[in-house]
Formats: sequence, structure tokens, C-alpha cells
Amino acid sequence: MIKIEKILFPTDFSACSKHALKYALDIASERGAKLYILHVIPKLNVPVGTGGLTFPVSKLYDDMEREAKKNIYRLVPKRFLEKIKVENIIIRGTPFQEIIKAAKKYDIDLITIATHGRTGLSHALLGSTAEKVVRTAPCPVLCVKYPEREFVQP
Repeated sequence: MIKIEKILFPTDFSACSKHALKYALDIASERGAKLYILHVIPKLNVPVGTGGLTFPVSKLYDDMEREAKKNIYRLVPKRFLEKIKVENIIIRGTPFQEIIKAAKKYDIDLITIATHGRTGLSHALLGSTAEKVVRTAPCPVLCVKYPEREFVQP
């Protein structure tokens, strides 16, 4: 049997992400694995030429971090907290890079990530965090598309 003792679940708190959380929780519960929930606050790009404009970027980051802490602690239902260990991580950076760094740092066995299923122009312009993670992850990655079928055990 494949060893799954540590699962990384990156989240952006979207409906897609919450759907994928079900898979991470079920696998962690079945395997007795520790679940690392990661939220990455993306770097803000302040436009060039705003030299005279005072923009409280640090305050904005602080507000985003405070909101992320509220959201991350509400994700896991209490019934799972009795069964599995959960560690919440909030960091700033480029999402796919920070996901890969966390997978290496915590020696993750499985990453469970939501995919929005974008195609065409929006995929070309925005890219796909899930795709970049799949291509560079040091461990297996379970991509969960939303809203698709759910696995049901007989």
C-alpha cells in the first residue's frame, strides 16, 4: 500500500477548493494522515508610476492575512478534528511556488488540489496553479475538478 501520512491541501477558499477539501479529509481520515491546509496570499503588483500615491500595501496584507486566518479555521468540520491532526499554514508569495516549497518542507506524501477547469484564453492568460503544481510537485497530486462526479464507496 502506498504510504500517505502527510497530505497538503492548498486552498483559495473558493467553492472549487471546498469541494476538493472533501477528498483530502476523507483520505486523511481513512489513512490516519496529518492534513496541512495551506493558503497563499498572492503578491500584490503595485503599478509602476505610482510614486506619489501612498498605498498602504502592508495594511492590505495584514487585512488579507486576518481574513485568511478566519477562513482557514472554519474549513474543517469538528468531526474530522477528532480523527486527524490538522496544521494550518498561511504565507505570502506565488501560489504554485509556495505549494511546492511546502510540499518539500513538510515531506508531503500527497497534494490534493482543486482545479477550476479553465480552458482556452482564460487558461492561456491566467495559467493554472494546479497544472504547475502537477508538473513540479515532488509527490503525487490529486486534482479535483469542480463540479464533477464524486467518488462513492460501495
